[in-house]
Amino acid sequence: MQTVDFTSVAEWLTDGARSATRVNQFISETCERLVACGLPLSRVGVFVSMLHPSMIGRNFIWRKGAGVAMGSMAYGSEETDDYLSSPLATVFEQGREVRRRLSDGDVGNSPFFSEMRIAGATDYIALPLHMSDGGVHATSWITAHADGFSDAQLDALRALMPALTRMIEIWTLRRTAAGLLNNYVGERAGSRILAGQIRRGHTESMHAAIWLSDLRGFTALSDRLSPDAVVGLLNTYFDCQVPAILDHGGEVLKFMGDGLLAVFPMAEDESDAAEICRHVMDAARQSRANVAAMTHPHGGEMLDGFRFGLALHVGTVLYGNIGGGDRLDFTCIGPAVNLAARLEKMAGRLGRTVVASSAFAGHADMDWADLGVFSVAGFSAAQRVYGLTDETSSAS
Repeated sequence: MQTVDFTSVAEWLTDGARSATRVNQFISETCERLVACGLPLSRVGVFVSMLHPSMIGRNFIWRKGAGVAMGSMAYGSEETDDYLSSPLATVFEQGREVRRRLSDGDVGNSPFFSEMRIAGATDYIALPLHMSDGGVHATSWITAHADGFSDAQLDALRALMPALTRMIEIWTLRRTAAGLLNNYVGERAGSRILAGQIRRGHTESMHAAIWLSDLRGFTALSDRLSPDAVVGLLNTYFDCQVPAILDHGGEVLKFMGDGLLAVFPMAEDESDAAEICRHVMDAARQSRANVAAMTHPHGGEMLDGFRFGLALHVGTVLYGNIGGGDRLDFTCIGPAVNLAARLEKMAGRLGRTVVASSAFAGHADMDWADLGVFSVAGFSAAQRVYGLTDETSSAS
């Protein structure tokens, strides 16, 4: 009987697979080590469900000679015919393995098996990953070897699953934690929290362009609509801004009812200020157009005519942990944020969509409309405020 020994791979996994510092590298190195031990792999898939607001899970596909490609599964994909007819449905729902000798034409009614057989695959096995919390994830293993997988190879692969499962569970937990932090506090803040910046009062100064916006007439809308409708409306409204902010290098820090606080970090010496402010203005124009075109269905009618106000400023903010007891918030504070908040309220009074402080306008190389000098509550010095030349008071 053929002897198959994956002991070296099992020991590497048990030791924490420390030579692999990224998940793609971990999957690739696992597969390459198995190939070096004599397992004739051509394609391997790792499929993990995740706690994530916009996807049900991720998949990592290794192909011999091509490395690892990462994809995602959107909510609802688990109800499609392609998924329900796939072997993964059996693994996830029943927690048992699926074996198909593709060289013998054992493809059943699965388009996936037919596709793999046409591509040259001869043998397939899907193995469950039983997590410590009772959850089940999945792996798939494909070979193009003329003889397929031997019984000894499959037995050795099955024996390797507990060690592989523990490492995949660790990677999954890391990615879930990082993903949730990114979704709730932003990528920069999430990275700092994971790096250990969790002590109350632990703050850093950051020079940035500050973006503070809110939806005009939100109080009246909240009174008119049901709570569920308000949530849907706010999600639609924030979708008009968030992608534009992220695409242009900004980071969304906080949603405050209908308000949105974002920052665009820049160098302390403001050497990149002109470039950063140009990106901010591109995001502002895109967001303005998105909100102007925004519609939202409600009770058989289509709501439209939405308006928002946006204040832009440049200054130094404190960025870090603030709170009381065991409840902390990772956010920005400081006079620069306070001034942006005052300017945003002023935008409504001036009938403007976008207003900027002199600090921001001075870095943005464009024509500005000088709206005048105004006293600002909480600030001893009056502030000069600027608006866009393509807006008038009717743009509010």
